[in-house]
Amino acid sequence: MNKKITLLFLLSITFGVAQIPSGYYDSALLPTPLTGYTLKTELHNIIDNNTNSSGTASYGDMWTLFTQPGFRDNYYENNSSLLDIYSEIPSGADSYEYTSTADQCGGSTPISEGGCYNREHTIPQSVFGGSNTYPMYSDAHFVIPTDNRVNGWRDNYPFGKVVSSSGVQCTNSTLGNVSSTPCYTTNQSRIGNNLNSGYSAGYSGVVFEPIDEFKGDIARALLYYGTRYEDQVTSWSYVMFNGSSNQVYTNTFLNILITWHLNDPVSVYEIAKNNAVYTFQGNRNPFIDHPEFVCQIYTTQCATLSSNSFEFENNISIYPNPTSNGSFSISSAIELNTITIYNVNGQIIQEIKNPSTIGNETYNVNNLSTGFYLVQLASENISITKKVIVN
Repeated sequence: MNKKITLLFLLSITFGVAQIPSGYYDSALLPTPLTGYTLKTELHNIIDNNTNSSGTASYGDMWTLFTQPGFRDNYYENNSSLLDIYSEIPSGADSYEYTSTADQCGGSTPISEGGCYNREHTIPQSVFGGSNTYPMYSDAHFVIPTDNRVNGWRDNYPFGKVVSSSGVQCTNSTLGNVSSTPCYTTNQSRIGNNLNSGYSAGYSGVVFEPIDEFKGDIARALLYYGTRYEDQVTSWSYVMFNGSSNQVYTNTFLNILITWHLNDPVSVYEIAKNNAVYTFQGNRNPFIDHPEFVCQIYTTQCATLSSNSFEFENNISIYPNPTSNGSFSISSAIELNTITIYNVNGQIIQEIKNPSTIGNETYNVNNLSTGFYLVQLASENISITKKVIVN
């Protein structure tokens, strides 16, 4: 969830840690912290006791789970409606919302968005054996509430980076042409061919791309899946998998997941949801509790991706900072696709897509009131977040 809670780590890390049961990760941390696939396997040992079954924490029980505060919108509209990552519009009013259990649905799929919500398996259930295959079938760390129509459109497509920001509104008719013309949902989640370059190089088939706000959420759900089920995954076939129990994901999709994890830090919403799921099924997502575990496991991939980020950061400067007139400039030798300004509560104040330069390499941001801000700067393949103070 792209609340850009870098601030969470700077100011409130004890909040997240305080929710973890005492000693839960001790075998991975003490006496010497584990690393690499040894760490991943130990995390598997810690979290493989979830109690999902046809009788306990079942698929039907998830309807009740989704009514709990950990799954409700206490961050954007702040009205306790269902937080659906495929319909939430962080910068404004949602086009539709789900407020009661009457909005849930199972089998039939509406023609358009906003009809009802369902339970989406971010790793398709057909991969691991379909309905009633427990504990996967009702594992709420990777089964999430989403609009039923978008769930159907996403189908079994892997997650990835869509090649173009242009396209048409997703409908049942336009979906049949996404390999040549990408389509977008009401909150700009996208379906189209994967961008076969940069961090997403290596795959050109059709993918589903959530908005930046929730890319990290999806990444951590799938990294959990590859850890919790590492002892079974080699028997399952899916385009994102490489056939191994350690790396689990192909180089392409692992790079996508790690990039999304790094660019979209853990949010307060994810922490609340992690706690709710722990109560529901008895295990936790370690990559929400300890985001640093990702790069302690996948050290080589993180080093490569971090070097790209380092080069990007070295080519960007913000000035003046602090600023006294509500304006500042961004100098970047790399073309920026998006400039997003967040306040200290993680709310989007401004989002500038395809910003225009003043001169060849300078972007201007204006009309900010006094305060502390986080500025996310995104190019085609990577993003960084910087702090700005307006006096």
